[in-house]
Amino acid sequence: MSRSVRTSPEGSERPLHEAYDTALLDLDGVVYAGGEAIAHAVDSLAEARADGMHLAYVTNNALRTPDAVAGHLSELGIPTGAEDVITSAQAVARLISEQVPAGAKVLVIGGEGLRVALRERGLTPVDSADDDPAAVAQGYGGPDFPWGRFAEASYAVARGVPWFASNTDLTIPSGRGIAPGNGAAVQVVRIATGAEPQVAGKPLPPMHKETILRTGAKRPLVVGDRLDTDIEGAYNGEVDSLLVLTGVTDGAQLLAAPPQHRPAYVDADLRGLLTGQPEVTKDGEGFRCGGWTATAGSGRLELSGEGSELDGLRALCAAAWTAAGDGACTLDAEKALARLGL
Repeated sequence: MSRSVRTSPEGSERPLHEAYDTALLDLDGVVYAGGEAIAHAVDSLAEARADGMHLAYVTNNALRTPDAVAGHLSELGIPTGAEDVITSAQAVARLISEQVPAGAKVLVIGGEGLRVALRERGLTPVDSADDDPAAVAQGYGGPDFPWGRFAEASYAVARGVPWFASNTDLTIPSGRGIAPGNGAAVQVVRIATGAEPQVAGKPLPPMHKETILRTGAKRPLVVGDRLDTDIEGAYNGEVDSLLVLTGVTDGAQLLAAPPQHRPAYVDADLRGLLTGQPEVTKDGEGFRCGGWTATAGSGRLELSGEGSELDGLRALCAAAWTAAGDGACTLDAEKALARLGL
């Protein structure tokens, strides 16, 4: 049965932290940026947790261990245990363990987070292609990762050893800007071998499976800032998502989103967890949210009215996504977004 295409953001009369039992939160761009807490994140998460929502932190970064991530969050004022952190290293370790014998050797091309996750699944990390590994596991190794590690991966993969990657994010945010991510490192091995890895991280199903297994969520809400990992991951897992505008996604990208990148809800930051979401309604040839009405005109999106910028953006989403159907909206949105200061 084909999945219905989302053509508008959803409304919710109940605050989201009451409508869903678990928030599956991305970290970079959602909870913190450059290692520092994003405005309103600490207080919003504290209130959601106090009211009974389970908070789980889901990251594609395989370098840090859950203990390290939990420690960082706790230092920021967000009390977190290692059991509340789910990483792509854990997802890829489970994926490998399902395909190789118990205790098998795995060539690690990555950092401590990947080694810890493999040991958790009863596998044995090794460092050389000459150690007769049953699999190769590749994850982000940090900015100073030695180039020779990619050669070790290439030697093993070229001999036919199964290759697994924690994730394929091409970039990763840093305090100095955007840096190459694990996807760029995976490309190095791909060029050398012509092979393709099995990938575990967001937006692919193994990451969603790992998250649900570890959290026991019954009504999860994915919260993220990236359309191509967080929101697409929710789409693949057939669960709802909240896009927050504190990270990499801007208004133009949101309006142009194809179906797999369209969130159920849109809000400025994590305060959106604590409120309901306004309904977007059909209004003649357009769509209305709050005091704004958006329509798809001849070659462009048009916006009239006044009110909150977010309501205007939600109305524009409905006009853009309806016009695009199961494709990506190509209508000019520059003037409409300018009216909202976006």
